[in-house]
Amino acid sequence: MSQNTLQQFVDTTATEFGVPGVAVGVWVGGREIYACHGVTSVENPLPVDKNTLFVLGSVTKTYTATALMRLVAEGRVDLDAPVRRYVPELVLPDERAAAEITVLQLLNHTAGLDWRMSVETGEGDDALAAYVANMAESELIAPPGAGASYSQVGYNLAGRIIEKVTGLTYERAVASLLFEPLGLSHSSFATSDVMTRRFAVGHNLGEDGTLAVARQWKDTRANNPGGGGASSVADQLRWARFHLGDGRAEDGAQVLPAEVLQRMKEQTVELRGSTLGDAFGICWFLRDVDGVRTVGHGGSANGQFAELLIVPERDFAVVALSNAGPDGGLAFNQSVVRWALEHFVGVVDRDPEPLPFDEARAREVVGSYENDMMRLIIATNGTGLTIECMIKPEIRAATDTELPPDLPPADLGLLAGDTDEYIVTSGALKGQRGFFTRDDNAVVGVDLAGRSSKRVPAASE
Repeated sequence: MSQNTLQQFVDTTATEFGVPGVAVGVWVGGREIYACHGVTSVENPLPVDKNTLFVLGSVTKTYTATALMRLVAEGRVDLDAPVRRYVPELVLPDERAAAEITVLQLLNHTAGLDWRMSVETGEGDDALAAYVANMAESELIAPPGAGASYSQVGYNLAGRIIEKVTGLTYERAVASLLFEPLGLSHSSFATSDVMTRRFAVGHNLGEDGTLAVARQWKDTRANNPGGGGASSVADQLRWARFHLGDGRAEDGAQVLPAEVLQRMKEQTVELRGSTLGDAFGICWFLRDVDGVRTVGHGGSANGQFAELLIVPERDFAVVALSNAGPDGGLAFNQSVVRWALEHFVGVVDRDPEPLPFDEARAREVVGSYENDMMRLIIATNGTGLTIECMIKPEIRAATDTELPPDLPPADLGLLAGDTDEYIVTSGALKGQRGFFTRDDNAVVGVDLAGRSSKRVPAASE
């Protein structure tokens, strides 16, 4: 498969989905292949190249987890130790949970912490410390270890562990532990550093239906461990190759023991009905596709999307970065990853077919569901189900920060069996899978993209 073939697919697909700029990298057969298309910004356009920086969103979590694992390998952190050993000031609404949550439970999303926390703690070096102090008011959605639910809060707390153990800011620690030894010279957290380089800005649909520049370039500093990194496709492909390798940097320096990298790719907790994976390793989503184990992570920011996937048994990796939301960039990335898997390694990723509409089953799941940040509305018109995802109005009202637009309703279909699993069949979330949860046989919650939301009683209930 040639570079020209990849470039043709990238050009065609980016144009189809209306994405201003994209960067794709593939590691296959012992060589790197790149395909870039479009521009960094519709207002101030520069051509996207392999060194253009994009916001990584939650792909940053792979750096946070790997930095912590380096501290584990050095004997400075114990995965099974309670978080309070390293962050003794941690206070949660549930004192027992605060005392019991372990480092590993942060890294595999089983700590019982909510998805996000709406709090602004500034851009100073104390941002993470102040964020952790605010966790005294944060939601707990389950007892520690009860199950997996994707948590930005947990990874920001993990970033605070890194600060406490190293005595450095999170950003300086990750640079010292990973960026510098691995030669990731086009990766950074600091806007002041990024703005001296070529970087992509996000785009969202404006009221007139055209793409407009997203004015908030990335999330707040306290969210850096969970989603604040910026990097180029070339650096991301180097990062992927490191995780495919034996723990050595390209200059031969041993950054992590090979067995530690391998441990990160081993299952720690099973996931149910999720497009993201069948299980969590340490941070990584693990998923079997067409009989082959894949290891990956995605990320979203304000009008930007990132995807990184590796196939260890094939020594293969694909990275896709794009700068349009709410649906164009995500759809582009997913299309590229699927195409690359099929055309480079012969692995075909297929969505399951939903069942015909069943009004009785539909009535069981219709309703509103919420977590700390989001509201999901499941509705029916009598012939099908829809799902609508929105940031809670009170969250929008309480912040001056630009937030991504809400997603319009999309079609949803239930899947076969008694599992209460579903798949989204249209819109920005097309292909996303999840499941409904029950208590005494009544539906009480929903999981979407690994994030749990509780059912909100209707006004008449």
